[in-house]
Amino acid sequence: MKKLLFAGIFGTALLATSCSGVKNAQTAQTQRSEFLKMKGDWQIVSIDYDKNFKIKPFDDGLDAQCFVGSHWRLIPNNWTGAYTINGGGTCGTGFTQPIKLNVVSGNTFEFKKIADGTKAKQNTAGYSLTLINQSTDQFSLEQNIPFNGENVRVVYNFERAGMK
Repeated sequence: MKKLLFAGIFGTALLATSCSGVKNAQTAQTQRSEFLKMKGDWQIVSIDYDKNFKIKPFDDGLDAQCFVGSHWRLIPNNWTGAYTINGGGTCGTGFTQPIKLNVVSGNTFEFKKIADGTKAKQNTAGYSLTLINQSTDQFSLEQNIPFNGENVRVVYNFERAGMK
């Protein structure tokens, strides 16, 4: 009788675990398919934030307006990409920054910069933004930057620049 009871409990637990695993796998696949839609070339067309603050995104030392017009290549099938700052004026000479991407919980877009000669796993610091307003040809990333006990909301608005 004890063996039968144990087998019943074990079977129920196994079934519950396997169903949970299937649901998690389906959710992960749906999230991945949504992120795969972001594959290609994008351009930041505007950045929305409280203009009373001086924003310097992603620790590049540049004013937020230097990122307007920047080109972003996202390659989600191998979770890599790069962004290119055009330069000119107060934005310097321009540069390209390789990045490693990740999407967590469906709408959290994470990336970290990859320096020349280093591997992604050697860099543990990065940026976490929320994916909002996604469609085929545009999306926005929202970042909340802590300042004096409050958050400054910054929204980067992207439009598709082409597919490659």
